[in-house]
Amino acid sequence: MAYADVSSNRYVINNDDRNSHAGAPVTFGQAAESYLASGGEARYLTPILTYFEGRPLASIYPFDIRSMAEAVYPAHSNATRNRQAITPARAVLMHGYERGWCPLIRVKRFRAERPNRPKPASPVWLHTFARQADKDELQHLSAIVLFMAQTGARISEAVALCWSEVDLTARTALLLKTKTSTNSMRYLTDELAGRLRDLRGTARAQERVFRYTSRHSVNERIRAICERAGIPHKPPHTCGRHTFATRAIELGMDVRTAMAAGDWRSSSVLLETYVHPRANAGRIVADRFALDALCEI
Repeated sequence: MAYADVSSNRYVINNDDRNSHAGAPVTFGQAAESYLASGGEARYLTPILTYFEGRPLASIYPFDIRSMAEAVYPAHSNATRNRQAITPARAVLMHGYERGWCPLIRVKRFRAERPNRPKPASPVWLHTFARQADKDELQHLSAIVLFMAQTGARISEAVALCWSEVDLTARTALLLKTKTSTNSMRYLTDELAGRLRDLRGTARAQERVFRYTSRHSVNERIRAICERAGIPHKPPHTCGRHTFATRAIELGMDVRTAMAAGDWRSSSVLLETYVHPRANAGRIVADRFALDALCEI
């Protein structure tokens, strides 16, 4: 038989038993085992497997999937139910359909309210924050915030960055094992390279660039600096990737270039989640049209 250890992401398949499903209806659990063995994502599957334990795959209909989501996540938002229940269950069912074990079904996602997107850090915010952090002799904090804002690095990637991955001559930083499971090269501005050069000192190659070991400690210090500087608190993801995406588009970068620079795989995620429109966008566009018309005269 095939089996999967979902918690440790380990999968074992007996090659002599690959066609053991031929004589009996395939269960959701068996389909999940095959899905995982084929490279599927194990995250969030454990409670779904428990809910559908022993249930034949072909007997599961869209109503059952939505009922499962509500039962597994009774007090959670619809967005959580969509992400952690509907999506993984749908992936297993699609895998089963591709293997001929069940018909193709379409599962409607729960209607989720659009979340209030955090406002990215403006150049004024970044300048005020860095000035206060430097005044408090927290140059490592101002450097890590500017690093995230100017490279789009995630807080986990910035915290893990070691001097061995930084080339100050070429002004590059290599992020190892990023969320997308591939290394990602980021390029430093002159300002950022100068700050890192000041921080380097006699640090060894394997030492962390920004000295922090936890994302939580970074956020705590960001909050304290914001209070002292009299500016709104912005967590690392907001003053990092949200700021990078928005500024890149505002500075005239096309979507594909912004995606490559910040290591986004989906243009819809970049545009719908990270890029924020300017205030009074209609007036800005109208003024640009007017300027363009004058240039043509």
